[in-house]
Amino acid sequence: MTVTDPETLVGLGDDEESTELRRRRWARDRELRAPRSPQHLSTADFLTLGNAVCGFLAIYSITTGILMPHLTDESSAPVKHSAATAVTLLLIGSMCDLFDGLVARKLRSSALGAELDNLADLISFGIAPAYFVAVWGLVSPGSNQQLSAFIALTVLLAVVLRLARFSAVKMRPGIFQGMPCPMGAMTVLAIVLLDPPFIPGLLMILGVAYLMVSRIEYPKPQGLLATATLAWIVVSIGCLASWAAGLPGGDTLMHVGAVAQIALAAMAPLLVIRRKVGEKVGVVRARRAENRG
Repeated sequence: MTVTDPETLVGLGDDEESTELRRRRWARDRELRAPRSPQHLSTADFLTLGNAVCGFLAIYSITTGILMPHLTDESSAPVKHSAATAVTLLLIGSMCDLFDGLVARKLRSSALGAELDNLADLISFGIAPAYFVAVWGLVSPGSNQQLSAFIALTVLLAVVLRLARFSAVKMRPGIFQGMPCPMGAMTVLAIVLLDPPFIPGLLMILGVAYLMVSRIEYPKPQGLLATATLAWIVVSIGCLASWAAGLPGGDTLMHVGAVAQIALAAMAPLLVIRRKVGEKVGVVRARRAENRG
């Protein structure tokens, strides 16, 4: 790329000089925004890797704080703290996932960005929640290990299919097809934290897996929606911290937050269905009015 030296601008007219300056500025911005080679990581990539680290640490926390004490018949005191830690880590991973795309659009991205994002999402929002469900089936009284393992596998496969479709299918800007993986993972964890009766809980988790692979359209968190999502994550972390610390009202806060997450996940497809029904009713009314005319 040839860049004009400042001395060569001497003698140019005002219009020519401003045009040359705009051209140089545009070329510089294009160079800054161009994807880096696969040998270099961008700032957004480090956020993506942070998401993957949070997913692994959540699995580690569940294993050491919930599964191992259960298998060794040790005290169950760390269970609440470990569960809150695991969910908090996945919420932090959601924040990383929220910001890595924003940072990639503002700054230079890398050629590895999209692949890293899918792999990190698979760990944090696929393997981690599926593992959470499987462990719940092991430690929850009256549960069925084989059935919980099957539902956990269903969650994992739903996330795999969801991520593969996201890479292969082009959607119009600002829209996701199917429930986004972070929302699906948080809804699955909310169900497990509420510890409902085993079979109804598994059916609810199965419903979340279906929503992730469905064709229901969800808006991408941008602008005001992204700010609201960030605020929701911060409030959720605060509720989990209060619950884990045993503060007064902590149990209530945790239950209210979990129910709100499930209600939010159920509300989105209902709003989409309502909108489509309204559009069909509008079309029918327009046809009737046209026929009468």
